Amino acid sequence: MRLFYDLHIHSCLSPCGDADMTPGNIAGMAALCGLQIVALSDHNTCRNTPAFAVCAEKAGLLALPAMELTTREEIHVLCLLPTLPAAAAFSDYVYRRLPDIRNDETIFGAQLIMDAEDTVIGRESRLLTAAADIGIYDAAALAASYGGVALPAHADRPSFSLFANLGFFDPAMGFTALELSPYADPESFRRAHPGLEGLVTVQNSDAHDLGCIRDAAHTLDISERTPRAVIAALRCGAPG
Repeated sequence: MRLFYDLHIHSCLSPCGDADMTPGNIAGMAALCGLQIVALSDHNTCRNTPAFAVCAEKAGLLALPAMELTTREEIHVLCLLPTLPAAAAFSDYVYRRLPDIRNDETIFGAQLIMDAEDTVIGRESRLLTAAADIGIYDAAALAASYGGVALPAHADRPSFSLFANLGFFDPAMGFTALELSPYADPESFRRAHPGLEGLVTVQNSDAHDLGCIRDAAHTLDISERTPRAVIAALRCGAPG
């Protein structure tokens, strides 16, 4: 089955996410936009994914727990996990490898932890946009060890991307897919960067506010409507 997806959306737990990016608001906007598969992917944490899973189910969406990991090289990597327990364990692992830098809300914004009623139940004090002590050559294997899959995020962007920071793709990194921004031309990107043959390409909004959650445009062909099937498609499927 082919379903419309957006696998990269930030909540108000990301310091760069708007305060109105609550789990309930994101689920509602995603449904209005015609999306069917949605992943909440905050910076270096999965702590708002349980609330989002509840809201997404009410809205008729398939939700994937996810994270936008920042590696030691300051490369953003989208990590998708199969279950909430796997996401919680993965999140704890990454958190232990973040530097102990306090978040200054006057500069970066609040990092709000929410429940399924869009009520604030906590504030994260450690700055979540810092680089974790996890290398780019370890990210794919790490996600896989929790049953997930990792993709270099917004690979066409001039900052915090694989090509901007390293300038090359190495198959030894272990990635089977990569993400482009919504405005990228995948074919042009592949011509500009030889060696990406066989990688699944997805395009996500990377939304930090409700207005940036885009109308459904891209699909994934999956065998069943489950997070594991989405992950399987990104490990070995064809581009959507």
